[in-house]
Order: sequence, then C-alpha cells, then structure tokens
Amino acid sequence: ANDATGDGTTTATVLAQSIVTEGLKAVAAGMNPMDLKRGIDKAVSAAVEELKLLSVPCSDSTAITQVGTISANSEETVGKLIAEAMERVGKEGVITVEEGTGLEDELDVVEGMQFDRGYLSPYFINKPEAGTVELENPFILLIDKKISNIRELLPILENVAKSSKPLLVIAEDVEGEALATLVVNTMRGIVKVAAVKAPGFGDRRKAMLQDIAVLTNGTVISEEIGMELEKTTLDDLGQAKRVVINKDTTTVIDGLGKEKDIEGRINQIRQQIEESTSDYDKEKLQERVAKLSGGVAVIKVGAATEVEMKEKRARVD
Repeated sequence: ANDATGDGTTTATVLAQSIVTEGLKAVAAGMNPMDLKRGIDKAVSAAVEELKLLSVPCSDSTAITQVGTISANSEETVGKLIAEAMERVGKEGVITVEEGTGLEDELDVVEGMQFDRGYLSPYFINKPEAGTVELENPFILLIDKKISNIRELLPILENVAKSSKPLLVIAEDVEGEALATLVVNTMRGIVKVAAVKAPGFGDRRKAMLQDIAVLTNGTVISEEIGMELEKTTLDDLGQAKRVVINKDTTTVIDGLGKEKDIEGRINQIRQQIEESTSDYDKEKLQERVAKLSGGVAVIKVGAATEVEMKEKRARVD
C-alpha cells in the first residue's frame, strides 16, 4: 500500500522537479520569470483549495492508525502509538516526541495542567517515598507578585485552616519569613500547604496565571486591578481535585473551572495563534491550549543504536 500511495513526500518531490524543469524551459524561451512565479503561486493556491475539498478527516482511531503507520514507513506499532496518544489527549492536545532510554517505544500522558515549577521547599513533601507533595481537594491561591511579608498571607491562611482543606500558593515567588511560616504551619500540621513559583516570565506569566485561574475557577490576586492579598477570601481561591508537585513540576488535576469559561479562554488563545506571526509564540500559545484542554502526550522512541534512534524518531516526528 505504501508503494502505491505513500504519504505524499515522494509526489511532492516529483512535482517540484517537474515545476523547476518546465519553468526553466519557459524562461529560456523568453517568458518573464516574475510572471511565471505569479502563475505558479496561483496554481498552488488553486491546487491546495481543491485538495482541501477532496480531503477526508480522520473520524476514528483506526483511520489515525492507518495514517500514522504510512507516515512511519509502514511500522504499525508506531501508528498505533500515535493513534493512542491522539485518543488520550484529544485533537487540541500536544504530542511531543523524545528519545527513550530502552528498546521499546513508550507513551507517557500527563493528565491535567502541568507546568515546569517545583516545590519551593523540600519540607512541603508529604510523600517521602516518591519525593512529592500531594494535595487532595486543595484551595489554590494565585498571586501576581512576590510574597515575603507573612502578614499579607495570615488572613487567608486562617480561613483555609478553618476549612480543613490544604492550600497551594502559586506566586511570582515566596521567600523569607513568608516561606518559613508556611513551612512551620505544614510541619506542625496546622494547615497543609505548599508553595510554587508561577510559570513563565513577564506577560506570559500573567497569561498563564489567568489560565490556571480559569481552569480552577479562581481569581488572580493582582494589585494592578486593585486587589489586595490581605482582603482575599475563600471565594477568590481556585480549587482542584488533586495537585501533585515534585522538585521540577506541578500538575493540577481536575480543576473545578466552568466548562464555558475554559472553552472561552481556549477560543481566545486560538485567536491569538491565528494573529501571531512568530513561530515561537504560536508554539507557546498552542501549549497553553493543550494544558487547558487537559492533554500532553510524550512518545518516547526506543531503539538499539543511536543511528536507529535518530532514523526512527524522524519517522515518528
């Protein structure tokens, strides 16, 4: 089947060669090269539109497996892995490919929203065997500034302690006496709490804090919009069913955000993707869509040698 149809790369090469050969003949015969280029551009646009009309979207896992298998040079196991990844994270999810450490291909799927920030103190760890912090049904406090003065945090800490729920603090940074007090509260069992830095920098950090707020049905406490940390109430806090933190990452699972709000936020980011002219910005925006949609899958390619690894990874990519 691959010899008969393939995935289009060979056809594209043959077409390109034919365009170059015939184009050079036309120029040699006296045709204006700019007119020729304009003609090629028009033909490409017409061909692309026609191909869109002829194309058939993959409607199920079997079709995705077939496309993935052909693209991976008829390797069905890779096709199935790609289909499983797409099924797990959805069409808005992000699928990345990494070099594995063994001979077999593996699929890792991150549930919920994960970002690259770990706990600010190892004293927050409550699962020593795994080296992680796990919070069940926590409140989530989102702050768009550094916290070093504990007095600002005390009112909300007291309210959370009365609720008997754990608390996750996500801020630009938590340092000095504020961090020390949170650690002491945790160690004495007064209130189970953990603190992490907010992901990203500058405007991107503000945007990602807002993403987490939408996902957890919380509010970002920001002095820019006249909100004060000391006047924060439980209604301003986000919530999730579970949060897992290790030294490098924080994962928020099953945030209690409203479906309508999350969909609205995703559409807003999609609009930014369409308007952006930077590939880097587009990639970062797409990652945010995936995190809000609750899906990031990592395919780890296994191989016996480095040469085989590079060749196999190129096919999966």
